[in-house]
Amino acid sequence: MPGTPKTNVITLPVSEKSGHALSMDLNYFLRIDDQDAQLLARYSEVLTQGAADFAAAYYDYLFASPATAKALYRYEREGGDIGTLVRKQCHHLLTLLSGQSTANSAAELLSIGAGHHSHGIESACVLGAFRLYHAHLSKLIASTPDIAAVDRLALEEAVDKRLFRDMGLTIEGYWREASRSHLSSNAAATHNETQAAAHLLANIPQMFWSVDIPTMRLLYLSPTTRHLCPDIQDCLIPGLDRTVAEDRELVQSAWERSLAGEPTTVECRMQFPGGQSRWFRRQFFPYTNGKGKVARVDGFMEDITDVRHTLERLELLGTSDPLTGLANRTLFYDRLTQAIAAARRNGKEQLVLMLLDLNHFKMINDTLGHAAGDRLLRQVAQRLQKVLRDSDTLARLGGDEFAVLLPGITDADQAGAMVAGKVKECFVEPFLHNGEELYLDAAIGMSIYPDHGEDADSLLSRADIAMYGAKRKDFTFSFYDPGSDVSAAEQLQIAAGLRHALERGEFSLVYQPKIDMQRRRICGVEALLRWQHPLRGLILPERFIPVAEQIGQIGAITDWVLLTALMQCKQWRNAGLDLPVAVNVSASSFQNPRLLDRVRWALREAQVPPECLEIEITENTLMIDLERGVEILHSLSRLGVAVAIDDFGTGYSSLSYLRQLPIHTLKIDKSFLIDVANVGNDNVIVRSIIDLGHNLGYKVIAEGVETSYAWELLEGLGCDAVQGYHISHPLTHEGLGLWLADSPWHERLN
Repeated sequence: MPGTPKTNVITLPVSEKSGHALSMDLNYFLRIDDQDAQLLARYSEVLTQGAADFAAAYYDYLFASPATAKALYRYEREGGDIGTLVRKQCHHLLTLLSGQSTANSAAELLSIGAGHHSHGIESACVLGAFRLYHAHLSKLIASTPDIAAVDRLALEEAVDKRLFRDMGLTIEGYWREASRSHLSSNAAATHNETQAAAHLLANIPQMFWSVDIPTMRLLYLSPTTRHLCPDIQDCLIPGLDRTVAEDRELVQSAWERSLAGEPTTVECRMQFPGGQSRWFRRQFFPYTNGKGKVARVDGFMEDITDVRHTLERLELLGTSDPLTGLANRTLFYDRLTQAIAAARRNGKEQLVLMLLDLNHFKMINDTLGHAAGDRLLRQVAQRLQKVLRDSDTLARLGGDEFAVLLPGITDADQAGAMVAGKVKECFVEPFLHNGEELYLDAAIGMSIYPDHGEDADSLLSRADIAMYGAKRKDFTFSFYDPGSDVSAAEQLQIAAGLRHALERGEFSLVYQPKIDMQRRRICGVEALLRWQHPLRGLILPERFIPVAEQIGQIGAITDWVLLTALMQCKQWRNAGLDLPVAVNVSASSFQNPRLLDRVRWALREAQVPPECLEIEITENTLMIDLERGVEILHSLSRLGVAVAIDDFGTGYSSLSYLRQLPIHTLKIDKSFLIDVANVGNDNVIVRSIIDLGHNLGYKVIAEGVETSYAWELLEGLGCDAVQGYHISHPLTHEGLGLWLADSPWHERLN
């Protein structure tokens, strides 16, 4: 197997014969006979001369080898006696030369060899010791005069035979011990491995088994698998009896393919006590013998219920909106494509695509927080689902935008109008948040297949255009109208351009002077935002501010206006001109919890006092959430920033609340001054507003003053200040400087 290190296994022969039997065998093969024994016995006294000297030489020999010396020192540290070892060798020599061979002497030689192995003395050292014997005795036989010349050769041969025999017995003892030690070590290792494997298999959740195919018997069954086998002898496919009926055939088919030599995998369900059903993955791995026949099949099984559920959840997340549980954009697009294909095949069917955009949702989301917005979206989804058919698809495309697909329609105009009416009814009743009632509405745009397009992208784009048309014209709903495509496309172009207008420096401010009628002096300016679009030219705020609110760009634009206006105010102050600047704040910016922080930031960055700034809001902006609006006004007042109610007289503010508002100025809407010379009722309204403002302690400013008659009328009615074309058109900051230089309306700071 690649990557697996090879292990060299040494198999050692282990003889079962006794020492005496081995000695007899060696006697036979070495031709040791009684004559040799008699000859050795005759010269034993001569041959044992110098035994003590040999013992000393043998001792030195043992310690000449570093490896052997190390082993002997260890033996001595463990309580052994090296002197005893040497004496045993001397005793062996004496026994060798005595010519007598007994069972005990043979057993002793086996023991000596085993002892050498036990003490770590290498077998080569044993052979060297016998070579030392041989050299000592050969020299003795050759040099001792007490040995008859006729006996020298026979005596030397007899000694050699005895040395070979005893060396054989010693080496046999050495390797017997080596074999026992090796086998014992292997047995211990095998036992440990077996125990570890058994512990591992008993604790892992996967299940294993192995089947001998010729006998169709289990060879192995892991502990975690046994609970699935009531009859272990007949359990070729564990848990088959628990496999649900509709999956059982799949499992049996996979088993049969494995018997034919094909590795197989199958996923199935198994039923457990209590009615619980779980998913399992079964795998069968066939093993073939040398003849290509399947000899064994190894089985593997694991519980994949959690994996299946995770995959199902991931698939659901990929096709559903996690907040509402509705279809998401991906699934909706897929169903729309399928519905178009089905209608095309049928040839007679139509389908309606409906897009909904929630009005005022962003303001509520920014004011009450995202958690409240999420709860509101879920409530909307629940209401919409109740008015649709099971065959219809409701999706949340993102943010506060929903989509409805009505397939299988024969009269699309009637069906679309009917469903749109039901959808609008979903918003009649208020939505609840922490016991408070919140009102929402929706702009609905619809496109029809095949009238307005024959593919998903075209239908989505044209429903979007229709939705913007409904929002712009305040219609209940709107079908796509090719004639409105240009204006809707313009809205889309505005939205695209707004995302980069700030960074490209396309915004600018112009300033319209406000004149104190009593002092006949300029008392401030109103900053008015302008957008110089690279393709469409000058675009006024009423055209792009609603779009900026819808796409979330209004916050950045408001920050830029505040800072730019206050920086200009600082320049005027440095030039000796006291010109407070008024900035219009949209509804969503006013309701944004960050408004106060942004005002403080702009004042700090421009390094001007709070009295340099006036915030203008409309009546309708204030009335969206009056309680919250009053809190914001008090905070601005405490900060030292003046507040003006713009377009006063066109909204629905309550006089009882108006008395409590910490505002400084009421601005009369210009609509009351357009035809003031001819419409007597408007004069009454203007007088009433001025009197009301003064009675409440507010200053009153009239905007849209375009004639001298209007000026004189307002002056006669006691209006505090005016602005309009009769005085000046909005001017750039350079133009304002030139205008002031040539007009009687200004005075320097003291």
